[in-house]
Amino acid sequence: MAKTIRWGIIGLGNIAQKFAQDLALVKEGELVAIASRSMDKALNFNKEFNVAHVFDSYQQLFTCEAVDVVYIATPHTEHMNWAILAMESGKHVLCEKPMGVNRKQLTQMLATAKKNNVFLMEALWSRFNPTIRKIKELVADDSLGTIEYIHADFAFYALDRAKEGRLLNPNLAGGSLLDIGIYPIFLTYLLLGVPQKITARASFHETGAEIQTSMIFDYKNAHALLYSGLTSNSRMQATISGSKGAVFIDPRWHETEGYTFLNNKEEEHISLPKVGKGYTYEIEEVHDCIRNNRLQSELWSHTNSLELIEILDNIRYQTGISFPFEV
Repeated sequence: MAKTIRWGIIGLGNIAQKFAQDLALVKEGELVAIASRSMDKALNFNKEFNVAHVFDSYQQLFTCEAVDVVYIATPHTEHMNWAILAMESGKHVLCEKPMGVNRKQLTQMLATAKKNNVFLMEALWSRFNPTIRKIKELVADDSLGTIEYIHADFAFYALDRAKEGRLLNPNLAGGSLLDIGIYPIFLTYLLLGVPQKITARASFHETGAEIQTSMIFDYKNAHALLYSGLTSNSRMQATISGSKGAVFIDPRWHETEGYTFLNNKEEEHISLPKVGKGYTYEIEEVHDCIRNNRLQSELWSHTNSLELIEILDNIRYQTGISFPFEV
């Protein structure tokens, strides 16, 4: 493979723009192609990035020989189909979370990656955030003692959004759980693993989309209280509390730049500034894996994605969150 790893992006929304801005900060990575089903949208996106290849067809990008890896930033419902087509064209793939809407979809994606011998990773960018990685180390080295309690949420007001838009439309896998609830669930899973028991409740919009979900995860020694919602704002500070100490992750915790460590009633704030908006770290992980011929990340593996989607499926089953296209 050439020294520079060459990226293509499909789905040119806000997240794709932030990702592309951070990609420009990563050495030996280059954005060489973008695609939208609207050429006007692609050309407008390209005013900032000036890439070599601009397409109005995703398939054209997948067959572009200049592209090594594709970042998929389309709505949830399109992840599986486009990821499979990209991998069948021999491209490595970084796919926005949730990688699949359910376990069935994810299983098909993983099978395609294996068949085509290509790299595939779910773009859970918070996993690679320096603060989150440090807190994972603090838990692993027993600095907090036995973890007894986790609280994490993700919420913002979105009931004024268009009903046919991504967040409030069940046909687009809308709702809070898959879009933002995945973050507090991810954090708890990262630190404590798969829960022994899950209790969940949800509320729904008139469109049928879920707009509030509250969850309790039971572990041998711990409870996790988690929440996602589109009905109000939250400060979004997360807490991890153990028998020896506690960590309070600075808001907004999923994109944080530091934390406060509390031990024996003494507090210390640790600042860990990010490069760019924070997508740089997952980009570097993708580069490292591809350069070393690893088909999955050791930090966020295929098994991690499977276990996470199984937790989400469990919550959806309990609360009655369903999407018309799954029937």
